[in-house]
Amino acid sequence: MSDLDILEEAMNEVAGGKRIAYLGPGVSALSGGTAPTTPEALCAKIEAEVRAPRRASGNMWSVAQYVESRKFRATLNDIVQRAFADSGAGANPIYDWIARVKPPMVVDVWYDDGLLDAMKPGNWGLVQGVSRNGEWIDIFTRTYDSAGTEIDAPDPAWETLVYKPHGRAAKGSSFLLSDSDYVEVLTEIDIQRPIPEEVQARRTGRPFLFVGCRFDDQMLRTFARQIVKRSSTGHIAVIEGPLTRMEQRFMEELGITRLDLPVSALSEALTVPEG
Repeated sequence: MSDLDILEEAMNEVAGGKRIAYLGPGVSALSGGTAPTTPEALCAKIEAEVRAPRRASGNMWSVAQYVESRKFRATLNDIVQRAFADSGAGANPIYDWIARVKPPMVVDVWYDDGLLDAMKPGNWGLVQGVSRNGEWIDIFTRTYDSAGTEIDAPDPAWETLVYKPHGRAAKGSSFLLSDSDYVEVLTEIDIQRPIPEEVQARRTGRPFLFVGCRFDDQMLRTFARQIVKRSSTGHIAVIEGPLTRMEQRFMEELGITRLDLPVSALSEALTVPEG
């Protein structure tokens, strides 16, 4: 089978509830607009407003930590939220497709609301990671129904669960970005405590399809590794161009089949069932 054939089959499995889509910032880029669509672009947005020391410059997590430490968390929140606000984003074929086929779960690891905007009110809900900065309770995530009302826990009866482990950059929401945001999460993630039980239940028996993601940073690899833990074998990743040495090792470790294709190839591969 060609890479395109494998991709089309994998997308059909997502639509049929047999595979979980894991969407990165490269998918968000298909929406157009001015919002950052890579960690490097978001880092540049932050550094355009707060000059970071040379040792941190270019690393999104370290720059965010510098801003939080020197200018307070409210400054970091404001910069990031403005970066994602009023971006002029348009329709996104992958988000629209996910909203139509309503898979049991989709993981969205970027900070924008593009996928949520594509979803219509109905039998679905959101679980998102939250920063524990300023929190006085033992919390890793918050849960919302399709109307945006916070609720106690995901509903097992939801047709679709949208899981945003790094949170959202929207006003009034929360996100993980600075090194300190991740300290307690990474301490607990190996025993899966930050990952909601309903997310763990829905990944069981299903492999993942990674789209628009890179794994060239340890943070990204750690989260992906723990999110797919105890799922299934046969993962597929759509990543165009050369891999870094650590990405290649990560692919081998998780048994991921890499398809050397652009994210835009999905638009041509989509087979949307009617009804």
